[in-house]
Amino acid sequence: MKHGLKVGIAILLFAVPVQAQEQMSHMDMDKDAKIESAMSAAPLSIAQDATIRDWPANPGEEMPLLKEGSNEFTCLPNMPDTPGNDPMCLDEPWMQWAEAWMNKEDVNITQIGFGYMLQGGTPESNTDPYAEGPTEDNEWMTDPVPHLMIIVPDPEMLEGLPETPDSGGPWVMWRDTPYVHIMAPMPKHNPTTMTQ
Repeated sequence: MKHGLKVGIAILLFAVPVQAQEQMSHMDMDKDAKIESAMSAAPLSIAQDATIRDWPANPGEEMPLLKEGSNEFTCLPNMPDTPGNDPMCLDEPWMQWAEAWMNKEDVNITQIGFGYMLQGGTPESNTDPYAEGPTEDNEWMTDPVPHLMIIVPDPEMLEGLPETPDSGGPWVMWRDTPYVHIMAPMPKHNPTTMTQ
């Protein structure tokens, strides 16, 4: 994730094939397509009742509301100007995290938080939250895996966990930064299988 973190209604069936959606620019997406993109980030049990917001046009601006929800998750569509498919559904601690990350501010995590990115993400560094490309030492990941993200209030809780994705299981990403979190690989979510 380049940056994690969130989020009844009738479920919207995908009108745009997933591959075509991945190639569609953020600005070209209409409201329904953004909602569909956002909902593809998490399991139906989370996404169907989540609040759906869009990314702000400028840092510091409020995220535009696309759909009101009733659970604690907020889902966001594919990020603008990214080469990958990286919608996400974040709970409240992760939304606080995301706001701090977007504005390059410190973040104060007081409880465990969960975020879903089940479409994968965008190529990114495992060590630098703001890297724009690979360097000799930033552990660039070219093929991000679909994942669940976990943040904890005390970084000491992460001690002993793997620090790279090499083992194929969970690992600690963006270590030694305010945005450190656990990445837990998950199966890719196929939103076309969502049912009403």
